[in-house]
Amino acid sequence: MRPGPRNSVAFTVVVTVAVTAGALLTLLVLALSGAPGTTLLATALAALPVGPVLAAYLWLDRYEPEPRILLASGLAWGAFVATMAALVLQGIGGLLVGFTDDFSLAVAAPVVEEASKGLFLVLLLWWRRAELDGILDGIVYAGMVGVGFAFTENILYLAAAYNGVDGMGPGGAEAVTGTFVVRCLFSPFAHPLFTAFIGVGVGLAVASRSPLVRWTAPLGGYLLAVLAHGLWNGSTVFGLGSFVVVYVVIMAPAFIAMIALSWWARETEATVLRAALTDAADRGLLPATDIGWVVNLRGRRDARRHARASGGREAERAMRDYQQAAIELGFLHHRLLRGTAPKDWQVRGQDFLGRIQAARPRIAFPGQVVPQR
Repeated sequence: MRPGPRNSVAFTVVVTVAVTAGALLTLLVLALSGAPGTTLLATALAALPVGPVLAAYLWLDRYEPEPRILLASGLAWGAFVATMAALVLQGIGGLLVGFTDDFSLAVAAPVVEEASKGLFLVLLLWWRRAELDGILDGIVYAGMVGVGFAFTENILYLAAAYNGVDGMGPGGAEAVTGTFVVRCLFSPFAHPLFTAFIGVGVGLAVASRSPLVRWTAPLGGYLLAVLAHGLWNGSTVFGLGSFVVVYVVIMAPAFIAMIALSWWARETEATVLRAALTDAADRGLLPATDIGWVVNLRGRRDARRHARASGGREAERAMRDYQQAAIELGFLHHRLLRGTAPKDWQVRGQDFLGRIQAARPRIAFPGQVVPQR
């Protein structure tokens, strides 16, 4: 794989075309799924858990915020591409093989859905590897895709429940309430959790020097995602009792473990950044006195408030750009020291240093003299 603008363009074109096609197909499916009023109700209900779950992932993604366009792309991929690809592939598979409902739910759906969601992470790994710095980035992007997928899938399930089709019961308010409670209140984390296993695998692949790990970690993550998804779906086949057991004994602990892993990965990022930036400072790439204002989250906020109070919005923008460039430089320097830097690390490093050198004369941290324009 050759890094550079060509890869970025290829990624953008593929994702844009796929999302556009998926969105058009989604609109068609929703138009055929019921009356407009039912679809609007289902959409409103499905949207309720999206905000809190997204906020949780954005909170995790604070040390090195990922590009908003890539996060939005992951969300759109899950909402339009992954859902429609899974719908089409499961439909074709059912016609060719003749799946039973139970087999489709417990086996076919997890295999196809996790593949359709995980493809976005594979595209990132293949064409935008430099944007991935480790496990936490993989979890965040996986979360975006999972949230988008759950949103569209919940619309379809809620509309089906209201209309009383596809074995969803007699329909009406009671059916849609039950579906909302199970899918939107008790398990809004389900799809992000499943796909997070793929994200962890992708993060391990990026951080590893071993070619074997780079290939097997994403595959292992995918298999774990399918297993978790299959256990979750399969538990509904045997009634409420088995669903509760799987929820309490397997899914809740797995969710807690993923939260713990995410927290550990985020805290590790601070240690990694401090060590890498200290080495960079020793090489004269930035002042060592700036590191605390870049790495420490509270110090980062204090520096931005000070910049805005001293120089207005322009000074605050300069501070943000300086901090972001320093963070990017820190992660790149860490990967260079580990031997896992992207092939275009020199170009990226020069870009970050250019941004640092352009912004540094225009900012001052608390306790320093504010530069005069």
